[in-house]
Amino acid sequence: MSCNQCTDSVFKQKIGRCKRCMWQLTLLSAITWPLWWYCYADTPKSVQSIALLFFAVSFSGLLTLHLVVWTYRNLTSPRR
Repeated sequence: MSCNQCTDSVFKQKIGRCKRCMWQLTLLSAITWPLWWYCYADTPKSVQSIALLFFAVSFSGLLTLHLVVWTYRNLTSPRR
């Protein structure tokens, strides 16, 4: 799964290429944000609310990173 430019790190090999990760992160983001909004939006300072919000932001951030790198690789890759 690695290319010639990114053989030094597993992180660089998978980010933006792993479709399974992107689907999982999409599903987790789609579950955690409505769950937080429905259960904890009225008590944003509770421990449970902060923990779920942390997970939701983490899932969404990693998904965004995947999509940015995927877009960059598709735009800069040589056309065949």
